Amino acid sequence: MARLFKREGDTPKRSLWQRVKDLARTDFGVLLRGGVDPGSLEALEALLLEADFGVPTTLKLVEEVERLAKRGAIKTEDEFRDALRVGVRDALTAGRSDPSLHYAATAPTVLLVIGVNGAGKTTFIGKLATRLRGEGRKVLVGAGDTFRAGAIDQLRVWAERAGVEFVGGKPGADPAAVAFDAVDAAANRGCDVVIIDTAGRLHTSHDLMTELQKVHRVLGKRLAGAPHEVLLVLDGTIGQNALAQARTFSAAVPVTGLVVTKLDGTAKGGVVVAVHEALDVPVKFVGVGEKAGDLEAFDAERYATELVAS
Repeated sequence: MARLFKREGDTPKRSLWQRVKDLARTDFGVLLRGGVDPGSLEALEALLLEADFGVPTTLKLVEEVERLAKRGAIKTEDEFRDALRVGVRDALTAGRSDPSLHYAATAPTVLLVIGVNGAGKTTFIGKLATRLRGEGRKVLVGAGDTFRAGAIDQLRVWAERAGVEFVGGKPGADPAAVAFDAVDAAANRGCDVVIIDTAGRLHTSHDLMTELQKVHRVLGKRLAGAPHEVLLVLDGTIGQNALAQARTFSAAVPVTGLVVTKLDGTAKGGVVVAVHEALDVPVKFVGVGEKAGDLEAFDAERYATELVAS
């Protein structure tokens, strides 16, 4: 099983736990005596904020560490680590946290994939199509990104590689019309799932957000209840910018699941927790590499464990 967090070359980035452990060692005697001094708490708070946990989650984690330390429940480094692991896990399993895909009662299930340029949407679609076909489902992908040069051909290559059906319009075509045609084709060809790509867009572009709303609206007109999932793909390396993107996209269309790509070391992994908590939307998948099989269904327990791994 692949690691959720990539390591670069022979000199991996220092993990979150390595940085927290250094902090603990600076005043570990205080922990052993059943307390945490204000300076250490402030340093832990700063470290978690740097790791992109966001203010609400950071405050909760620090408060829990302080509570356990005062009770004498943190006497070793392992207990300190476990306190953080449990705190992260609990944050990720609070609210809407079911990572499984929602399938329509009657096929086809429509999955709409959204996100900014460079987040890895098209690659994610190829990986997801491969995964679903491996589960025995008949899949069609729709190339709704008619704006970016080469996007249609790129998705067609992924579809051929995955052995799934493909529908694509001409460059510059109306994305909503392509999405409509993709669902139409999926229904006519007896497909179980249709995955629709969309043009990458800056979350600050009002016109492009309006276009995305149109795609969402047209899908609902073609098939009642569609799209059954709206998956927002976020680049895990961009920190708090991912949170800003997530808030803007979710204000435009009802995001039902998060996909985090390019996890690059554990130093910034807190953004996954921050986005989940801010939107109350489950994390569905994590991208762990470039190959077709490098897609992991999200597991909060495993994520929390690896986040504080050595």
